[in-house]
Amino acid sequence: MTTRMELSEVEGVRIGGDMGVDELVRALGGCAFGAGSLARAVDIYEELLTEEAVKFIGIAGALVPAGMRNVIAQMIRERYVDVVVTSGANIVHDIIEALGAHHYKIEQPKATDTIDDAGLRGQGVDRIYDVVVHDEAFAELEEFIRAIFDKLDCGGNKRYSIRELTRAIGVNLSDRDSILRSAVDSDVPVFCPAIADSMIGLHACIYKQTEPLHVDAFADMKELIDIFCEAKCTGAIILGGGVPKNFIFQTALVAPPRDDGREGFDYAIQITTDTPENGGLSGATLEEAKSWGKIGANAKTVTLYSDVTIALPVIMAAVQARIGRQSR
Repeated sequence: MTTRMELSEVEGVRIGGDMGVDELVRALGGCAFGAGSLARAVDIYEELLTEEAVKFIGIAGALVPAGMRNVIAQMIRERYVDVVVTSGANIVHDIIEALGAHHYKIEQPKATDTIDDAGLRGQGVDRIYDVVVHDEAFAELEEFIRAIFDKLDCGGNKRYSIRELTRAIGVNLSDRDSILRSAVDSDVPVFCPAIADSMIGLHACIYKQTEPLHVDAFADMKELIDIFCEAKCTGAIILGGGVPKNFIFQTALVAPPRDDGREGFDYAIQITTDTPENGGLSGATLEEAKSWGKIGANAKTVTLYSDVTIALPVIMAAVQARIGRQSR
């Protein structure tokens, strides 16, 4: 049996001199490949924002060092997302910026494969592709994190969830552009399932050698599952994949079907540079997730194969333009 396909003519994009971001994205909607996927991602996100939905975002990769911190913090402040699940590294680098240290870009045309990394080590400089950060920033981070641990009430039987720990850190930051501070101000929970895999985890390990520190690594799972189960509609924006992607999607595995029979997430946007052939999670397709019940059979989804640092600002600029017009 042959499945009938819906076809539409490919429309070549025309660039105007005063064309705005949303106009460009709409024009790309007539194109194929990544251009068409980018346009579909904006359409899906716009629709998600008009629903009474809980919006999850998964943040993996070195997005804060690359310059995406302000975009993500703004998404939190303006409630373009309601729940954050992130890697520990992005929290670490968010704190570093909030404490007044910075990340520095290595200006091209010097190729990254010709950089003297052993020499950088001798200078107390750490590299993330074409970005560097100084060791002094991590020293300030250690002092700050130890002060946070000292403030926690760990003398008795009190055990903190990781979400409670990220909030305790955010409360003690004053930078408006901080992801953690924005989450505190907007009452958005920040989950970090692999926090041990970060400088925070290392400092926690050292701290526990001499002082009490009780963190329950599993407590967050119930809270995240409850958020999913109580939502009438759910959407996920997955940046890069990794642990945050699975931590978000696995909530659907234990949630009962809704009254209308729906299961899994109703909307999903994935931005990744990984492909599915090697079986890795970051490249796993959203269609594959339907076989697990993580994403609904009729969910609106798109996978955009792109560098997040390129795609996310464009998507946000276009969505903001549309939402702004609707509110006027």
